[in-house]
Amino acid sequence: MKVMIDLCVVPLGVGVSVSAYVAACQKILDAAGLKHQLHAYGTNVEGDWDAVMGAVKRCHEEIHRLGAPRITTTIKLGTRVDREQTMADKIHSVQQKLTTPDGA
Repeated sequence: MKVMIDLCVVPLGVGVSVSAYVAACQKILDAAGLKHQLHAYGTNVEGDWDAVMGAVKRCHEEIHRLGAPRITTTIKLGTRVDREQTMADKIHSVQQKLTTPDGA
């Protein structure tokens, strides 16, 4: 099953800046071959359920290995079985409505 998630991984007990930990997680998503898009408060990820969840687990393992004693993660996820849809499809749909005079 395909899944799209909005992932926000926050290491605790490591100080104020967490960008090095975010970068480590981005490298894991790259290595997993998953489509992903970093944004200001997290990362959107799409792919096969098991591959995505496996990458999230590896992010936790790596962040702990880097010294974070605790991690809090928020995941919003969505699946659909009626048709294939990508992150780009969803964004394009909204952008198209913004440029159409009647918004339809």
